[in-house]
Amino acid sequence: MYNASTLDASMDDVARHLPLSPHQFQILLALVDGERHGYGIILEIDERTRGAMRLGTGTLYTALARLVHGGLITESARRPPAADDDDRRRYYRLTPLGRAVLRAEASRLEALVRQARGKGIHPSERPAWSRSR
Repeated sequence: MYNASTLDASMDDVARHLPLSPHQFQILLALVDGERHGYGIILEIDERTRGAMRLGTGTLYTALARLVHGGLITESARRPPAADDDDRRRYYRLTPLGRAVLRAEASRLEALVRQARGKGIHPSERPAWSRSR
């Protein structure tokens, strides 16, 4: 059970990471389903966003380093079988703090959308990212 000071510290830990950049948000979201290596993260984001967000390796590894440094993700020691692996790959997984920050960011974004809708701003029938494909 949390006491008030532990709960406040935990909320402070989450709050200090907000807001996330779009790249950070997408990387954390890619890790919700399990561990992935860098290229797997790139592919998952590209597929999920239908190409609207494409991360280059430089952008990805800069963001990964920041997320590791912040304690939101960690490098996993677990590896797939050698036949299915490349020993140069690094696998990443979401930490409990990373999951909490992702939840808080999703709530923050949801609140922004509610505010926009309250002002009469509604999504177009066809999302912008689907027009370019």
